Amino acid sequence: MAGKGRPFSWLNPVPLWRSRNDRVSRLLGDPTNDQRRAWMRQLGLPVGPDPTADYADRAEVSFIVMGDTGEGDDSQRALVKPLLSASEGNAFLFICSDVIYPAGEVEEYGPKFFEPYRELPGPIYAIPGNHDWYDGLVGFMFHFCGAESAPAPPKPRSLRALARAVLSSRARTPDAAKVAAMRALRSAPSQQGGQPAPYLAIDAGPLRLIGIDTGISGVIDREQAMWLRRVSGESDRPKILLTGKPIYVDGTYREGRIEGEGSVDEIVCAPEHNYIAAVGGDIHNYQRYPVRLPDGRVIQYIVSGGGGAFMHATHSIPRIDPQQAGGVTEDEFRCYPLRGDSLSIYSKLYGRKLGPLGRGMMIPADEAAAIVAKRLGITPARPGARAAVPSKRAERAAKVLFRLPGRARGALHFPFSEFLDWNDPPLFKSFLRIDATTGDVRIRCFAATGCREHEERPPLEDSIRAQRAPDGEWRWTSESPTGSERDHG
Repeated sequence: MAGKGRPFSWLNPVPLWRSRNDRVSRLLGDPTNDQRRAWMRQLGLPVGPDPTADYADRAEVSFIVMGDTGEGDDSQRALVKPLLSASEGNAFLFICSDVIYPAGEVEEYGPKFFEPYRELPGPIYAIPGNHDWYDGLVGFMFHFCGAESAPAPPKPRSLRALARAVLSSRARTPDAAKVAAMRALRSAPSQQGGQPAPYLAIDAGPLRLIGIDTGISGVIDREQAMWLRRVSGESDRPKILLTGKPIYVDGTYREGRIEGEGSVDEIVCAPEHNYIAAVGGDIHNYQRYPVRLPDGRVIQYIVSGGGGAFMHATHSIPRIDPQQAGGVTEDEFRCYPLRGDSLSIYSKLYGRKLGPLGRGMMIPADEAAAIVAKRLGITPARPGARAAVPSKRAERAAKVLFRLPGRARGALHFPFSEFLDWNDPPLFKSFLRIDATTGDVRIRCFAATGCREHEERPPLEDSIRAQRAPDGEWRWTSESPTGSERDHG
């Protein structure tokens, strides 16, 4: 496992206080869209940036995608060696959502970005998540877009706006020496990329990647939406959307609202825009939904938020209902960690955290898989799980665990983020490697477990491939592992 990282604790009152902008915005109104407009005016890009063309002439391209990275602890650092082993031939890394916890500040990038990724070849691009917006996006814009001063805040025009301005946290002035030291960690010319704005398009060989900034609440401003339509429609390259908020997640549909009217998914689904996949962060695991549209096209909707932050449970994901998940069935759905493994690890986590009250809650992996399979009405693929007969104790523990939170929500988000975190293997982190040539795109999900034997050869958890047919349509096929590696339960 990678060397020890600095412990991160959401139970510490300091990160709770520094992250208060989330609650302030939800209670008193989200100013993100207005703040983003101000940033774009300061950048001189009020109608959005042109696509980055640094990789446009390549006949083939490979890159890494992952989300929700920067806690700066061992669960983030456990991905470094697997990333390096999977990075041969990669052009760049793209981070979807929450580059830095808790509040995206400038100086936090040292231990949570520059230091962990100092040996990673190639540039790193990113789109901000809600945590990156908690300092008004100052840290993100400083490091990714070269904007070292923030636009002046607008004068409050209502009591709500005044209260929000008084209660909101503000970015702290960075120490110039600390900034120079952290930037020296990724100073090789090959590691420099730079991006024009918090949302961007990259012509990556035969693909066009389009990354959108979903702010705190997930609603994008109308100017960004106009830009999104433009860059989606002006190129016939197949496209992949990269977003801070996934469109399909936990068996439900979230269309991605646009300020005023319309949705992000309407733009993604339009046949003239030629999208083949949409990848979102924010939820800290891996999920995949192959949605078949009425015209027969399939778009792969993927959650890739396993980049280092505390793991969100998958055992709480119900049996996939096609009416709620764009026609996707339980058999077509994929996730990592597998639901049974999630139940087992959470049983051990709660068992340890609750002390004497947690005795008897720990469920072995095969028994957990068998319990989940029975609950969902599926057959587990792993032979040990098929043969397992859960004990009465395990069944009682599972009933309790299914009622306990597997993901922190609302006011419980911050304390449970720490309570449900761990930094010892197995860690169930993940990242994507995407390889594309003309007419052929392959998306693979690799696991980062924190186990030494997986550092050089990270396990392959899911693999899909799209090929352009003679009629111009893209046909997806699954190359996923079989047998014990493909057990949903």
